[in-house]
This record gives sequence, C-alpha cells and structure tokens, in this order.
Amino acid sequence: MRSIIASIRLVIVTMLICVVGYTAFIWGVARAFAPESAQGSLVKSADGKIVGSALIAQKFAQPRYFWPRPSAVDYKADAAGGSNKSPTSPELIDRAKTIIAQYDASPANPLPPELAAASGGGLDPHITEHAAFYQASRVAKARGLSQAQVEAIIREHAFALGGFFTSDRLVNVLDLNLALDALNGLK
Repeated sequence: MRSIIASIRLVIVTMLICVVGYTAFIWGVARAFAPESAQGSLVKSADGKIVGSALIAQKFAQPRYFWPRPSAVDYKADAAGGSNKSPTSPELIDRAKTIIAQYDASPANPLPPELAAASGGGLDPHITEHAAFYQASRVAKARGLSQAQVEAIIREHAFALGGFFTSDRLVNVLDLNLALDALNGLK
C-alpha cells in the first residue's frame, strides 16, 4: 500500500512539474520575448474588434477581397493539415479545375500555382506578391478602384522573409483585405 501511495505522489509531482510548471515557464518566456505571438498574433479592425490572426488564413470568397491559397481543411484551425491526395487524384484535379475557372485563368493568363494548390497545413495566411497582383484587377473592379491603387496597396503590404531560398515577397491576405476595407471606409 505504501508503494501505491508513493507512486501516486510521484505521478502528481511529476505532472505538476512537467505539465503545469513547464507550460507556465514556456508561456512566460513567450510573453516576455514575443508578447504578440504569445497572444495568437491577433489582428484588429480599425474599430478595435478582433477579426482574425495574422498566422491563420481565413476564407474570403467575395470578388472584392483577395483570396488566400486553397485549404484542404476549409480554413478550420482545429483541423490543420493537407489532403494527402495524390497529384493524379480525380478529386484533386476537379478541385484545381474549379479553382482555375473561378480565377478565369487561361493558357494566355496562367494561374500562379500557389492559388491552385493548398499549402501543407491548409492555413497559410500569406500569398506571394505575384499572386496578389494576379488578383488585383478583379479586386479593383469589384471595389470601384483603379488597378494602380490596388497594386500600390499590395506593394505597401508586401514583405520579404530575407532567406536564401525565396526571391518573391509575401503579402498577408487578412492585412491586405483590411487595408482595402479601410480605404473604402468599410468595417
């Protein structure tokens, strides 16, 4: 009986140290050195309302918005993941054909591959500057803006990761759409 009570105490102490203590320590370090990320990198609209996270893609389907990469998990953060379908999968091919038709792409105006293929986690909040420029005319037309105005906003919000392997700048889709809403006076 003594060994059972000692074992239970050991389990409780171990769980307090490894689960509660370690989690609190890591959270505290994150809050000290990266407070915005520790809170989920939440994005607020002009009126202060939380509208999303800079780290998780959201579904935008209206023509007046820039669209993110497709998501194999329908942009559900609790179910992040890829589709695990083969490139020859009929379902994947049908989805790509539907997406290509949505963008009105053609051999003369090919769709950037990232706009037809989901990211590995299905929640990538960024598209390349090239993919944003590809969508600029649709967004400008839907918002009653000039394409030059929309492209200027894209350039303003584009950033480089600064690595050796990427030459294309990225744009956070949520930030870009919020900037356009602010320009149009929408909340």
